[in-house]
Amino acid sequence: ESELIDRVESDDDDEVTPQKRMGKPLSAREKELLRKWLHSGAKYSRHWSYVAPKRPATPTIEDEKFRRWKVNEIDAFTLAKMASKGLKPAEAANRYTIIRRLSLDLTGLPPSLDEVDAFLQDKSDNAYEKLVDRLMAKPAFGERWASVWLDLARYADSAGYAEDRRRTIWAFRDYVIRSLNANKPFDQFTIEQIAGDMLPNPKPEQLIATAFHRNTLTNSEGGTSDEEFRSAAVVDRVNTTLAVWMGTTMACAQCHNHKYDPISQKEYFEFYAFFNNTADNDRPNESPLFDVYREDQIEKRRKLVAELNDLKQMVNRFDSVDMKWIESQMKTLKDPKPIRGRYIRVELPDRTGILSLAEVQVFSGGKNIATQGVASQSSTDYAGPAKYAIDGNTNGVFEKKSTTHTKNEKNPWWQVDLNTVHDIDSITLWNRQGRGLPERLNGARITILDGKGKPVWTRDFPKATAKERQIDVAEIPSNILRIANIEAAQRNAKQIETLQKYFWKRTKTYSDLQALLLKKQNLLAGIKRITTVPIMSEMAKPRTTKIQIRGNYLDTGETVSAGTPAIFPELRKGADRSRLELAKWLVSRQNPLTSRVVVNRFWEKLFGTGIVLTSEEFGNQGDLPSHPELLDYLAVEFIDSGWDQKALIKKIVMSATYRQSSSVSESKRKLDPANRYLARGPRLRLTAEMVRDQALFAGGLLSSKMYGPPVQPPQPKFGLKAAFSGSVDWNDSRGEDRYRRAVYTEWRRSAPYPSMSTFDKSNLEVCEIKRASTNTPLQA
Repeated sequence: ESELIDRVESDDDDEVTPQKRMGKPLSAREKELLRKWLHSGAKYSRHWSYVAPKRPATPTIEDEKFRRWKVNEIDAFTLAKMASKGLKPAEAANRYTIIRRLSLDLTGLPPSLDEVDAFLQDKSDNAYEKLVDRLMAKPAFGERWASVWLDLARYADSAGYAEDRRRTIWAFRDYVIRSLNANKPFDQFTIEQIAGDMLPNPKPEQLIATAFHRNTLTNSEGGTSDEEFRSAAVVDRVNTTLAVWMGTTMACAQCHNHKYDPISQKEYFEFYAFFNNTADNDRPNESPLFDVYREDQIEKRRKLVAELNDLKQMVNRFDSVDMKWIESQMKTLKDPKPIRGRYIRVELPDRTGILSLAEVQVFSGGKNIATQGVASQSSTDYAGPAKYAIDGNTNGVFEKKSTTHTKNEKNPWWQVDLNTVHDIDSITLWNRQGRGLPERLNGARITILDGKGKPVWTRDFPKATAKERQIDVAEIPSNILRIANIEAAQRNAKQIETLQKYFWKRTKTYSDLQALLLKKQNLLAGIKRITTVPIMSEMAKPRTTKIQIRGNYLDTGETVSAGTPAIFPELRKGADRSRLELAKWLVSRQNPLTSRVVVNRFWEKLFGTGIVLTSEEFGNQGDLPSHPELLDYLAVEFIDSGWDQKALIKKIVMSATYRQSSSVSESKRKLDPANRYLARGPRLRLTAEMVRDQALFAGGLLSSKMYGPPVQPPQPKFGLKAAFSGSVDWNDSRGEDRYRRAVYTEWRRSAPYPSMSTFDKSNLEVCEIKRASTNTPLQA
């Protein structure tokens, strides 16, 4: 009754499986195997990588000679595999070889002559371990291993696509280097990069960490759809997250159910929903941005902010009502004529510019009367009509359609007609928001005109405020005069409080506090950031996520909510379905893949080949592990160590397996040409960064300067321009910046640094799990 057997044995070309057009038919033996499997109960288990690892028993070594060779558990697993393949371990590499190998692997730099001499002369039993510890303590350790992580993060100093504008994001690169040198636990390292902005009271470094997913491309070419490329960035975040942490190729499920792994298109977009609620929107200004300060600046800012908060409380402090003091102040009131006007005009006199206003509020008797008026302006551009400044909405973001916009013209103006003459107490101007935009209001003039259009009050403002500015017009507001005319015994509590606030603001104490407040605000503004970095930030109102038919963002289907594929463990019960929960899920003990994938990646970088050869693919299309028990042992050990990255690396390089000579006999080469069974030491090519760094090191030129903006070492001048952008050439850095480590070299996607491209560093438009290993005439 089996449909499977019916299909396999069918003579019908349309029914038979596999169909002729798909390739070679099954043999009689293969068909019989399927029958036997069916009759034995058709037992089926999950793919090995979808089952959480368990600590396996360490193999026992019977041979005394090999027991002495073994240094740690790694060697027991590799020896067992060698024995099963008829292989024996190689002798240990000599000290010259091992210090060079270890130094390049741990720091990306060769050892100095002094370091070699010191190691050769150290005859102690733990000389090698001391060498390992010294190298891992070097700042160069973080720089070497940062290059590995930055490949995964698709880190570049430009935004990609045709324009490929330069992007300021080097603070993220520095975060990675510092984290690796500090041996930040990998689970914390993960959570900070996926969802550092969602942690309680996130630290600056945790916000900077979220730039991991802001390394996506931004298309600012004119005429492109922001939503199209925002969606493309979210797709990239989905694919990168699954590839980096779980070795899972998820990309094909964007358009249809996965053909090989049990992941549906619906599950793809459920995962997409985790990343679909961030505030970035394919904008040229890369917002949202985080201002980065030095440690000493952060402390100064913290103190100033605390002082400002205290001052603001003092400025706004009102002691218990003192009726005698209020009555004494009442005697100081004069009875001036109020400023009366019908028209309020804002203009930029004697210059050419754009006039944009978020809102103009005109107060009379404590009430904003501008919203009842009629607005006009000298001209209208970019769909920013005059009425937006009296719509009651103070939002200064132009895209929110509440901000006016004139043409770029001489003497632009905006005006509101209040319909009749009113007593004007004060005017509040709300400025347009955005980097560099509030300054457009510098030099503004505000004029009040009477019923005949004659000016009765004017004031100029050389410098605009960033957000809003309140201007008192009347010497004594009309509402104060009205309260003053009420008998003291008849005033209610609110009127008494209004009087007290008014008189308090006229005291010398208040003016002194205001002056001090202004001084502190200027000091705070004077602390200039050292850079900015684009970060992740969750929107208050989440977007709706729908399945995209064939991956087309314009053709959508069923609405979905955030979730993980059913083949993997569920999120914590009762937990909200946020990026933060997703990050915790990635590094949970129940996740079957993350620890294996990370361990395999470290192994690959140290041996040239991973225990799983396809480090980018652990699913059905990937290779089986050469040493499955060793992989699971290291994966569990990694979790149990508290995700200690340095401890993992140390365990690997301390093993006798790693310390073997890489020399190989012809018999061994025939038995294991690719060294999959590790009966000899690793022999692998230097990375692009190491080639450059070693040349500078050998020449005595290499700078040890760390961190900061990317540098521009000498390169040929090509005389080329990126489409819609400037020249790809640069002005070569001077001084020691010419000779800094390769990790600090500016990386522009449209024009990557030539020598490093030659040695197989990609342009990093997308995540690079494993670099190609080639040998070309260009490299020679």
